[in-house]
Amino acid sequence: MYEHHRRAIDKVIAHFQDDPKFPALIVAGSIAKGLEREDSDVDVILVATDEEYATRAPAWDLAYYSTDFCDYEGGYVDGKICDLQFLRDAADHGSDPARAAFKGARIGYSHIPELADVLNRIPVYPEHEHQERIRSFYAQVEAWRWYVGEAEKWEDRYLLMHTTGQLVLFCGRMILAHNRILYPYHKWFMRALRDAPDKPDGFLALIDELLEHPGKANADALCESLFGFQEWDKPAEGWPARFMKDSEWNWRDGQPPVGDW
Repeated sequence: MYEHHRRAIDKVIAHFQDDPKFPALIVAGSIAKGLEREDSDVDVILVATDEEYATRAPAWDLAYYSTDFCDYEGGYVDGKICDLQFLRDAADHGSDPARAAFKGARIGYSHIPELADVLNRIPVYPEHEHQERIRSFYAQVEAWRWYVGEAEKWEDRYLLMHTTGQLVLFCGRMILAHNRILYPYHKWFMRALRDAPDKPDGFLALIDELLEHPGKANADALCESLFGFQEWDKPAEGWPARFMKDSEWNWRDGQPPVGDW
């Protein structure tokens, strides 16, 4: 951690730690993950009391921003405001991006006895969902592979760009899930994929080639590399039915699109 980030964190902790509306503060973001640059902002999560959160939530007054604590050029503190129940929910059924946001997170201060335990349970891969995730991601890969070919055939550039991105996403999500690595959303996706230890040889080079030259031949090459890597667990109902359930009819039961899991 850069010294100017440490100074900013110390200042923001000193500012809030005696405020009864905010019984805890969590340091998160790139600094907590060890991925910060010299000019990175300071990300914090302010844990509000139930009463304070209930006051703010109706107006979505759940963000915090200040340049007061940073003494380096362009520095600022960027914060989110949540309650303890939000953290419990994230630990119980949070999406991968929600869980991954707490990777490396540390408590700045806390007057909440259970906070450390809840925080430790958030950035954990949901093993109980593993098999169904693989089956759903497999269906997505097959579907988007087909769509890439259709887009190329129709000479539809928009569809080609969209389907190529989706194909890369779900090929990558299969590898992240195989490695029990949380999907950190798009900003850190490629970094997480690079760091995944167990993946096909040349997998990232095939992704780069597909992104540079979208089309059926490069899509097929990426998929063949993925499918030949190991025997994957496939949906018993077939990939078209699983794709329909996860991406087209998911609205019926309130299930988020599979890309947001």
